[in-house]
Amino acid sequence: DGCGHTVLGPESGTLVSINYPRTSPNSTVCEWEIRVKPGQRVQLKFGDFDIDDSDSCHSSYLRVHNGIGPNRTEIGKFCGFDFQMDGLITSKSNEVTVQFMSGIHASGRGFLAAYSTTDKSDLITCLDNASHFSEPEFNKYCPAGCVIPFADISGTIPHGYRDSSSLCMAGIHAGVVSNTLGGQINVVISKGIPYYEGSLANNVTSKVGPLSTSLFTFKTSGCYGTLGMESGVIPDSQITSSSILEWPNQTGQVNIWKPENARLKRAGPPWAALISDEHQWLQIDLNKEKKITGIITTGSTLAEYYYYVSAYRILYSDDAQKWTVYKEPGMEKDKIFQGNTELYQEVRNNFIPPIIARFFRINPLKWHQKIAMKVELLGCQFSIGRAPKITLPPPPPPPQNKNDEKNADFIDDFINSVKTSLQTDKTTFTPEIKNTTVTPSVTKDVALAAVLVPVLVMVFTTLILILVCAWHWRNRKKKTEGTYDLPYWDRAGWWKGMKQFLPTKSAEHEETPVRYSSSEISHLRPREVPTMLQTESAEYAQPLVGGIVGTLHQRSTFKPEEGKEASYADLDPYNSPIQEVYHAYAEPLPITGPEYATPIIMDMSSHPSTPLGVPSISTFKAAGNQAPPLVGTCSKLLSRTDSASSAQALYDIPKGQPGPGSADELVYQVPQSLALSTGSKDE
Repeated sequence: DGCGHTVLGPESGTLVSINYPRTSPNSTVCEWEIRVKPGQRVQLKFGDFDIDDSDSCHSSYLRVHNGIGPNRTEIGKFCGFDFQMDGLITSKSNEVTVQFMSGIHASGRGFLAAYSTTDKSDLITCLDNASHFSEPEFNKYCPAGCVIPFADISGTIPHGYRDSSSLCMAGIHAGVVSNTLGGQINVVISKGIPYYEGSLANNVTSKVGPLSTSLFTFKTSGCYGTLGMESGVIPDSQITSSSILEWPNQTGQVNIWKPENARLKRAGPPWAALISDEHQWLQIDLNKEKKITGIITTGSTLAEYYYYVSAYRILYSDDAQKWTVYKEPGMEKDKIFQGNTELYQEVRNNFIPPIIARFFRINPLKWHQKIAMKVELLGCQFSIGRAPKITLPPPPPPPQNKNDEKNADFIDDFINSVKTSLQTDKTTFTPEIKNTTVTPSVTKDVALAAVLVPVLVMVFTTLILILVCAWHWRNRKKKTEGTYDLPYWDRAGWWKGMKQFLPTKSAEHEETPVRYSSSEISHLRPREVPTMLQTESAEYAQPLVGGIVGTLHQRSTFKPEEGKEASYADLDPYNSPIQEVYHAYAEPLPITGPEYATPIIMDMSSHPSTPLGVPSISTFKAAGNQAPPLVGTCSKLLSRTDSASSAQALYDIPKGQPGPGSADELVYQVPQSLALSTGSKDE
């Protein structure tokens, strides 16, 4: 009565003491007899060992024997709390006896052990998880019987399992290994995720799990795709059932839960049987033989109809006449699959080994209220290798004599024997299917297309780039053709620095910019002023003042102004407070430039009515005053004299229309308000 969870498979298994992992009861005993194929030996590995050793293994212990029965020989006797048994215990034959004895004790969990044949050198136990291994990818062998109630897993496929999950139990949940057979797993470790989903699969419940640093998944053959129930690849005509549930609702409309409604994730009612008994079935015709590796089921998915199937059998056939019930290898009983526990959740079951068949039938055995379900099949294509086609020679002409008759009989027998040898029975083994990519044959047309397509793409791309550049250049050119504004590249700053590298313009078209210093001009005689003119770049384009006013040069920024004309009686700009207002017809000054436009210095000493003591006259425009517009071929100028007695200066328009002479021939009237001792007013 001391035996706990036990699964003894043909090549591997799991042994657990009673009440594990809690304290084992007193005065109990259990004995396991393990047999494997003749010629093989048994190896034993402990995942946990905690047996009371207070009496030196006298009443509580674990003993391992070679052989079974009275002729067995002892391999070893073990006890101890948290005893770490390194390595494996190996038998000398194909039979082993394991004996557990529990005497009077106060503590001790007992033990958990796994066994396998000695050719499985990478054997692990059901308690091993991914955190026990440091490799990013490894192969291990899981024993049979790892669906244990005291181990937990979190996660599902294809997202992965939390690193704290039991490797072998997760392998069963994923459908990689069988609980009754065990098997090899190929584990890949990767970065963890914040949340692990829970699900029910292969009689293993995966719980919801929190964030972890790493997770693991399994490498498989890849034969787990859907076979067409949900997508509609399988037509309605290939889905049949034993009976159909029909009934009228409150409005008198007849509800029919037909077998074609049994498509997973399809909205609406499911398939439901008219009679709920163990003789009902749902049948799916796959049109040809396929490799079926699993099945997913749900209940009715309708809240008002709480129907689902909780257990079922699987039958398969090649002709829909002779049916075979699915059984696990080495088992005589039919395999009973766990179904749904409620009407919404998807439950998956895998077939190890897979089913090779065309017709697939589900036989419900247990249900809630009524038999109702939705289904999807998992698997992949399967094809049996065909014998090569042999072309036989034409039959000989009719025999002419007895020898010819004997030869003819011999040939007929030979042909019949060849035909008989070419006939193949249905394959019963499971071939290993791997995902392969078949390289198609490349013809000359394909090669030519592979060359022409890139060339055409490059040509069209070049044309598009040319069109875009031309459109962009045209828009830029239009922006530079403004009537009064400067081109964007001719602003103060960058263009000024580039002008020194350009050739000097001719004198007849060059504007003569000057730099003005009031302290220097005041100490110069009228005739000496022109010598101070420099040819450096002016901060602003100069107004055209001369006998003939030609068209504005490209750099001219003068623009006729609209609105009220400025008065010649404006206040003296030198006595006015400085205001941060830009010149009305000149470009804004740079931050480091002067605040006013460059003054215009006119030599008035040659005027016949001007006394020698009168200095040259300059014009300024105070910030904020509006500049007078150009009138005719001359400009109205605001002037300022050096006389301190006059706060306002007023000039009249020059007499007559100036001719083609130079600017020196212009005659202006003496300012009316200027007090000169020798001056006189011109008419």
